[in-house]
Amino acid sequence: METHTEVLLVTANVGSLFDNVGEIQNEWLQELYKTIRTYQPQFIALHFQEVGGKEYMVNMGHAEEFFWSIESCEALKDFDRRCIYVDNQFQTEESFTALGSMYFIHKSLKNIRQYDFSVKDFKAVPGLDKYVGSLDGVTTMEKEKFPKTFWPDFKWSRKGFMRTRWIIHDRGLDLVNIHLFHDASNLIACNASPSIYSANRKNALRHVINRISDNCHTPMPFFLFGDFNFRLDTQSLVQHLSTSAEVQTVKKDSSNEVEKIICEEKTDRQVLLLIEDKLFAYLYQAVFRENNGKALLKYDKEVAAFHDVVREEEIQFPPSYPYSEEYTKPTQYMNTRCPAWCDRILMSHTAQQFIHSGTDGERSVIYDTVGPNVCMGDHKPVFLFFALKTNEH
Repeated sequence: METHTEVLLVTANVGSLFDNVGEIQNEWLQELYKTIRTYQPQFIALHFQEVGGKEYMVNMGHAEEFFWSIESCEALKDFDRRCIYVDNQFQTEESFTALGSMYFIHKSLKNIRQYDFSVKDFKAVPGLDKYVGSLDGVTTMEKEKFPKTFWPDFKWSRKGFMRTRWIIHDRGLDLVNIHLFHDASNLIACNASPSIYSANRKNALRHVINRISDNCHTPMPFFLFGDFNFRLDTQSLVQHLSTSAEVQTVKKDSSNEVEKIICEEKTDRQVLLLIEDKLFAYLYQAVFRENNGKALLKYDKEVAAFHDVVREEEIQFPPSYPYSEEYTKPTQYMNTRCPAWCDRILMSHTAQQFIHSGTDGERSVIYDTVGPNVCMGDHKPVFLFFALKTNEH
């Protein structure tokens, strides 16, 4: 007999929650709890990136309070099994990823087991499995930081992935928390199509997919969700945005290096677009919000290289990054980067087959942001809610 288990997957880059401790965290948590109460899932997976923020050496204590707030909240009181993994061991630079994964199982969900990667078998989920630290020796998850060789020309940063594996009734799933490399410079991102950063992300994502699909453990359907740092094809987008403008490239006196790109409207000389290393100031920012930025999705090309193995629900929300961190400007973007759909939930083709699409009167698949009208930091969390098709034993 086919049964349905309601699942909520959430990905959130939480770095700015710790860099602005106390300012936005409470509202952020309330929006998460509101999402949980609205959809009432039986299984929740929360994937966090940049735990502790940029100043993680100072803020890691606040991170533990943040996880405790979620653990002890009223919205999760009927979830009697919890598995928590937080990599906060920043002292070990060669393995530190700043990833955190939390899994909550509702008391109504009886038939669920978790994989132990050391014995290659599934086991019952105890009431609370909580690991905070280096995560070395934890056998119910796999974690890997990307090797330095992946981007030798750029600063080595806390990017990598973390995997857990589950069986819900008879349905096996890998859930992978992922954080890929960002665009370090807007000017370098404009140099080529696709950009060098896009090529780096492509290599890293292919590495992750190969790792979770190898024969070390029997390959299973998977959901990959995290901060992929996917960006719009900046070179093509700038050409599009500046079709009616005069483009001027300013170079540094001391070298031939480009310092800024200025696009001025030909008629009134108004600056339409100004690009520097860490500045992307577009005069008509509303284009990224109008109709959820749909007109710009054609420049969102990075996931297309993986359509052989993954797919995604249709995006019907504005770019998830970089939002203003000012409390009073929850829908405004910062002028630091070109807005993009960085935070995503991708799935293998086999996983997609197990999603119940819903019929009339039933809630269907929901793919959206958490807190669209509330300041959530520079990233809006992204969630996927669906009913997983299973067979009752």
